[in-house]
Amino acid sequence: MTEKKYGLNGCALKCIAMASMLIDHIGAVLFPQYLILRMIGRLAFPIYCFLLVEGVVHTKDIRKYESRLLIFAVISEIPFDLAFYGRIQWENQNIFFTLFLGVTAIDLMRDNANKLNKYLILILTVIAAEILHTDYGGAGIVFIVCYYLLYQRKLLKQVMFLLENLVLYGIGIQSYASFAVFPMLLYNGRKGPSLKYFFYIFYPVHLLILYLIILTKYGK
Repeated sequence: MTEKKYGLNGCALKCIAMASMLIDHIGAVLFPQYLILRMIGRLAFPIYCFLLVEGVVHTKDIRKYESRLLIFAVISEIPFDLAFYGRIQWENQNIFFTLFLGVTAIDLMRDNANKLNKYLILILTVIAAEILHTDYGGAGIVFIVCYYLLYQRKLLKQVMFLLENLVLYGIGIQSYASFAVFPMLLYNGRKGPSLKYFFYIFYPVHLLILYLIILTKYGK
């Protein structure tokens, strides 16, 4: 993607996604009666998908990228379970597993030695996400892969996201994710300050803090 002088860099987009995610999780865990918090939270995932593809395109080692996502998926699972379910459970998996499967799908599509059709790879990865019950499930994989396949088409990939979001989720709270298109269109192609591990660590840490607040405030 061509760099521009003005607009939002990758770090700024990550901060927007992170703040949106935090608001969403506060709403889900502490204040479920305030739907506005969940609406704001819809911005996070599409921006993370968008930036994930940027990371894939620019990484020097996609296998290390996959490994990092998988490691944090494992690290985050217990805080995820405790914050959202109050116990360790195996039925649902955190968002890092979705991101890991998305990057794995792209990796397989890029592998010249791989004889599988890219659409078959997409279908198999979607099935894997659904079986594992990862956060956002197969729909999340579709978002990630489409952002990759349309990487050079700045406007078209956002139009496709809007259509996918409508088809997969219909008119409901998830429709507010459409507003994420605006900050993504402002992306200037620049990385910005490198706070890579801060964004990774923030996910399990903030979930653990939310769980501790629940224990302290509600005694659950």
